[in-house]
Amino acid sequence: MKKSSVISAVLKLKLLLSLSLLLLATNVWAQKTEHYNSPLYAPKTYDPTQAGVSTGLPSILKSVGIEQKLNSQLPFDAEFKDDNGNIVKLGSYFGKNRPVVLALVYYECPMLCNEVLNGLTGSLKGISFDAGKEYDIVAISFDARENEKPNLAKNKKASYLNRYGRGGTEDGWHFLTGAQTEIDKVTNAVGFNYEFDEATNQFAHAGGVMVITPDGKVSRYLYGIDYAPKDLKFSLMDSAEGNIGNPVEQLYLYCFHYDPSTGKYGLTILKILRLMAVATVLGLGGMLFIFWRRNKLSEN
Repeated sequence: MKKSSVISAVLKLKLLLSLSLLLLATNVWAQKTEHYNSPLYAPKTYDPTQAGVSTGLPSILKSVGIEQKLNSQLPFDAEFKDDNGNIVKLGSYFGKNRPVVLALVYYECPMLCNEVLNGLTGSLKGISFDAGKEYDIVAISFDARENEKPNLAKNKKASYLNRYGRGGTEDGWHFLTGAQTEIDKVTNAVGFNYEFDEATNQFAHAGGVMVITPDGKVSRYLYGIDYAPKDLKFSLMDSAEGNIGNPVEQLYLYCFHYDPSTGKYGLTILKILRLMAVATVLGLGGMLFIFWRRNKLSEN
């Protein structure tokens, strides 16, 4: 690499870094001067003395997450209402010699739950196995209020059957609602911890799905909203054999918060993304500086 080209690359990187820092500073300034009408981000009247008081994880997220309970038994006696309005026991979806993908969501979630179901459906489309033949999908709403909303689960199922796009698989998709006591049985069994936020009338929770063996034991946890088709396929194959996986790294994607009054998401995710962006730029800058130094020494 020629010395002039290295210097040019370094100068371009410095310019990029300067622009990135300028954008971040502008964004922070805009947030501090904007008077939100939401209780999530700032008081209605901005008070400079309150800025920067808390920089850690929001308190509500400290009790939210997915605790891995591998080999835990699902409560087969838990009763729910299916997408046709019939009362069913959770155990009725097991004992068919095929695994079950369990998704704990709520159907009117404005943010993460749809992405969990979208990601799951996209991954299932990427494998040759068919729902209702090699596996089943059971989605359970952890919002007990949705148990009293007719056709909500039915419409949700119809939309994901259409997204899945494989005819004859409707018997493999199950969208359930239930009372709080029944929901608690399942969430406690699989370690799914969530909290209700009164300020936004929404739930704070983590994203992920579980793969359950045919006899109802927790076999795998898949975190986030993007599940590699091959990982999902191997998980289904292992679970079909009754195998229990090993603990996996917990990479959470939190649903907290989406504020309809501002159209903004919570600061936790945004701050992480900004820090990652700055770290990436600084890392590239360090690498180019090392290459430039080595090239300069070799020329001397």
